[in-house]
Amino acid sequence: MKSDNAKLSTFTLTMMIVASVISLRGLPMMAKEGLSMLFYILFAVVMFLIPASLVSAELGSAFSDRKGGVYTWVKEAFGPAWGFTAIWLQWIQNVIWYPTVLGFAAGSLAYLFLSPELASSGVYSGIIIIAFYWLATWFAFRGTAMIGRITKYGVILGTIIPGVIVIALGLLWWMRGLPLEFLRAPSGECVAHFHPTFFPHISGLGSIAFLAGIILLFAGVEVQAVHVRSLTDPARQFPRAVFAASLVIVILFLVGSLAVAAVVPADEISLTSGLMEAFRQMLRRFRLDWFTPVLGFLTAFGAIGGVMSWITGPSKGLLSTAEEGELPPALARTNENGAPTLLLLIQGAIVTVLACLYFVMKNVSVAFFVLSAMTVTLYLVMYMLMYAAALRLRRTRPDLPRPYRVPGGAFGMWSVSLIGLAGVVFACVVGFFPPANLPVGDPALYVGLVTGGMIVFIGAPLVIHACRRKAIPPRR
Repeated sequence: MKSDNAKLSTFTLTMMIVASVISLRGLPMMAKEGLSMLFYILFAVVMFLIPASLVSAELGSAFSDRKGGVYTWVKEAFGPAWGFTAIWLQWIQNVIWYPTVLGFAAGSLAYLFLSPELASSGVYSGIIIIAFYWLATWFAFRGTAMIGRITKYGVILGTIIPGVIVIALGLLWWMRGLPLEFLRAPSGECVAHFHPTFFPHISGLGSIAFLAGIILLFAGVEVQAVHVRSLTDPARQFPRAVFAASLVIVILFLVGSLAVAAVVPADEISLTSGLMEAFRQMLRRFRLDWFTPVLGFLTAFGAIGGVMSWITGPSKGLLSTAEEGELPPALARTNENGAPTLLLLIQGAIVTVLACLYFVMKNVSVAFFVLSAMTVTLYLVMYMLMYAAALRLRRTRPDLPRPYRVPGGAFGMWSVSLIGLAGVVFACVVGFFPPANLPVGDPALYVGLVTGGMIVFIGAPLVIHACRRKAIPPRR
């Protein structure tokens, strides 16, 4: 039996952080912003990725001997109601995330069928999302062995290889002196000098609405904070891993997005099929058209593999709350393979309902972005609770053993937490504004969907907690 005391190297932890963040589905969203994507990436790293990593590292090291993750952190600071709310938000945002990543898979799969026009069909996208999600759920019921194999090959074949290919083709495109779409003026004429700016033209919050979706691409880093105790020197190694991972993430996102933006005009980039359209145009230019369906399959396989890797994890995070009476016992039941049966069925029902947005909304990219906006607002509220918990625990539990502490003592913790809070609050507010560069139709409908989703999904855990506390007397 292997020892649980095995130590992680800084490099290993760096790669783990990178793997938990990088996703090819984010390239079209950033590419749509042209060179302004640099502003969004730097904002996300400085105001979100680094603060979230450092604060979650301290909390993870302080409670590494207890399961529950963010549930335990927030519960210790503000009580079980808000702890349950935090873990619920972490779970439900993943549930809402599934239709967006499978919508990206559907767009990629259209190129396997040599029918790119299918990527803009809401009916096609909705059917693919529902079918593949329930297929993934079926695999989840059968245990983790098959899921592990699909996930492993999905990351290698469906994320790493297509990512390297799009970057290589983008560099070759540039070296051949071919026109770069992100250097074209609005009139369509290529400018002789550096015309676009690194900062977005802000005419209202709607003009930077993509910021919320881009923030979501950098979320999830708190999951790796649980490994802090596996480092030999946490105080030195973890910050190094965070900054190294941030550099790798920035380079991969920036270069990959530039490759897409170089080939496809910004107003023609689809959030679900923009990556494959860039592949198609680059491969056609280099007379490699035959490889387009292969990349369509690999990219879709990578997205589906990503869903399968997450499909049971967030659900199992709720099991610890069920053990403490926050959820009805039926939700904690598992089958012979250890899968949380009823929770997986509930997940599937919610995903199916959300996927119906693709049937009723005319523009597939709009449906994709509405779901992304719902996801990011919920996830950002969870991060607000995490930052608030870190600050409170520094005051109420100063003697709590912390193998890793945010540098700078109390001032450092307050500075990092307030920077992180400012970033997530701003991104959350921006997420309620319809993006100016997407045809959202009725802005009131867009705002209503995002607001309604936030009220329902944040109110649900508080109502559940109140009902459970009335039904079950507190433990002595």
